[in-house]
Amino acid sequence: MIETPQNADGPVVQVDIVSDIMCPWCIVGYKQLEQALGMVGVGAYVRWHPFELNPAMPPEGQNLTEHITEKYGSTPEQSAQNRAHLQQLGQDLGFTFNFGPDSKIVNTFVAHQLLGWAQEQGLQHPLKMALFSAHFTDGKDVSNTDTLLDITASIGLDRAAAKEVLDSQSKAEETRAHQQFWTERGVSGVPSMIFDGLYLLTGAQGAETYAQMLRKVVSEKEAA
Repeated sequence: MIETPQNADGPVVQVDIVSDIMCPWCIVGYKQLEQALGMVGVGAYVRWHPFELNPAMPPEGQNLTEHITEKYGSTPEQSAQNRAHLQQLGQDLGFTFNFGPDSKIVNTFVAHQLLGWAQEQGLQHPLKMALFSAHFTDGKDVSNTDTLLDITASIGLDRAAAKEVLDSQSKAEETRAHQQFWTERGVSGVPSMIFDGLYLLTGAQGAETYAQMLRKVVSEKEAA
């Protein structure tokens, strides 16, 4: 199902984004894409697809600094520098990163199930944005069921219906299959953006790179 188009006054490009809510570069990349859409004057049908950076993350999560040290070997000083860089990038893009000593990485499989369901309701994109803000700006635990249901209701989705999705695990198998689909196609890092089903860009590439890709796709569509 295709989401509501973003900036859809001119030509429209489909952009599929494989992403995890725990990935700060995913929201950075999306905000850069937003800038690129404005630069080129085109719209996008944005669809979000599930990816778990840490599929084995336990329910209680892990302290962010500890996790970064264990996973990447970063020193506390390097971790602090990276956070400061992200905060500046976010500020430039209109997104607030609030990192603190108690910031955590949590399991996102349940949130991905809700995002799959929200796509069917036409509200996947607002939910994804709300989850990014809840995690990175507000420091909320987006693995907590009540927190997820509050966020879901805040963007206009039915809380009781969302609770039924989580209680029944009706989207669990589909979400696993969806993750596997992208993994089998070589996606191993996020954000991974697929433009019009043809071209893949991995990582937050910057507004100018996205703008070049959008121009390429639009010119090819017009020439076809």
